Amino acid sequence: MTEGRDRWKSRYRFILAAVGCSVGLGNVWRFPYVAYTSGGGAFMIPYLIALLTAGIPLLMLEFGIGQKSQKAGPGAMRSMNKSMEWVGWWGVGVSFVIVSYYAVIMGWAWDYLIFSFRQSWLPDAGQFYREHFLAVTEGPADWGKLNIPVLGGLVATWMVIYWILHKGIERVGKVVMWSVPLPVILLVILVIRGVTLPGAIDGISYYLTPDFSKLLDPKVWLAAYGQVFFSVGIGWGIMVAYASYRPQSADVTNSAFITALLDGGFSYFAGFAVFSTVGYLATMQGVGVPEAVTSGFGLAFIAYPTAISAMPFLSEAIGVIFFLMLLTLGIDSAFAMVEAVVAATHDRWNISKKRATKIICLIGFVFGVPFCFAGGYHWMDIVDHWISAWGLAIVGLLECIVAGWMFPIETLREFLNKVSDFRVGIWWTICIKWVTPIILIIMIIQNLIGEFTSAYGGYPVWSLMVGGWLVTFLVIGISVWLQLKTPSKVTIQKEKLS
Repeated sequence: MTEGRDRWKSRYRFILAAVGCSVGLGNVWRFPYVAYTSGGGAFMIPYLIALLTAGIPLLMLEFGIGQKSQKAGPGAMRSMNKSMEWVGWWGVGVSFVIVSYYAVIMGWAWDYLIFSFRQSWLPDAGQFYREHFLAVTEGPADWGKLNIPVLGGLVATWMVIYWILHKGIERVGKVVMWSVPLPVILLVILVIRGVTLPGAIDGISYYLTPDFSKLLDPKVWLAAYGQVFFSVGIGWGIMVAYASYRPQSADVTNSAFITALLDGGFSYFAGFAVFSTVGYLATMQGVGVPEAVTSGFGLAFIAYPTAISAMPFLSEAIGVIFFLMLLTLGIDSAFAMVEAVVAATHDRWNISKKRATKIICLIGFVFGVPFCFAGGYHWMDIVDHWISAWGLAIVGLLECIVAGWMFPIETLREFLNKVSDFRVGIWWTICIKWVTPIILIIMIIQNLIGEFTSAYGGYPVWSLMVGGWLVTFLVIGISVWLQLKTPSKVTIQKEKLS
């Protein structure tokens, strides 16, 4: 065991931190929409199968290698195969890129929390969001002006992240004791308020009514695996780093099941808050629920504010609760992504966690500033699409290849069974070696076909090359460079996982 390494004070705090990482903004604005368009209640069948065959096995893998090696992503990958350290750096790089614009979205939420007290988005939430608040330009070539309120929100976000992380994992453990339960409580309040609104039952009916014919559509199954993969938090390097702060004898398998199931449960429950409100919005606008359904930024900053303002009472309070929930959901994921980078930096250069946190937070803030310009919205959309479609999926695929084919995976399974509350059978090995890689390869090929069939979002090809492929290959290039430049005195365990 690595001496002097930060330690979680309890298993409960570790699980809360892992759940806080996996449960983020996407659980509220992505899962309900994916479920609705993929068979409603029937979507839970492929979702649970995807969770059991990909999400939980990969989570066990990341918990296992982090805990056994006592290192963050790069060191853990090196412990399996010394030539594959760069895969760990790739995951860390993906986390850094994502948090650079994720913090900007949280900056929006800070601003909207303030707007909620006076409902400043009235009378037209859509127009306010795009034309007044963000003042979105016509395209990525036009950067426009620096948005000072968004910049202020970005500063607030990074200050909170630094405050949480600079004292080490002990403070993280204290923060998640309230930052994880709080959004659940706030979500319960939103559900209770939502189901009492006119038209709420219509919205929930659209969300839950099963369409079993959708189960014959391969795209629905791919959507389920995609949702699981991007929601559970695998491939970011976060879960490896978090697990490295546990004793080597701590449970792995049960912790992975609890984390994944709580993430899925929150997503499913969030659908009641979303679709009860969407049903109400449809009733108020005199349209059908399908016409009112949206996801992503449109749900959080247009549809929900519109519905909130139309509520007959407590509308200001519900607005505050909603955006406070977004902030508490987002902050856990944000500081988890930064911690993945900080832990890897600390392991490689052996600098103090406080100094590493300061450096990473400052660089992350600087990288986030361009997204605060009026044209930054377009670049955020482009970078997010590429890093999500390619970065995370390929990291997960490479993790499976390294663990399943370049390392004696049965040795790792023996370790999991030795330390865990319950044993895992050969199914885990099959999932890591065959099931998950095959699914990820199909997803990657499907994405690749989509990229060459049509230009994403209708953006100019040059902007997709810069914000998409260039960013992706820069992350890969830097990861390989760090692998090649690893000095002999880097603090890396001499013993392999075996």
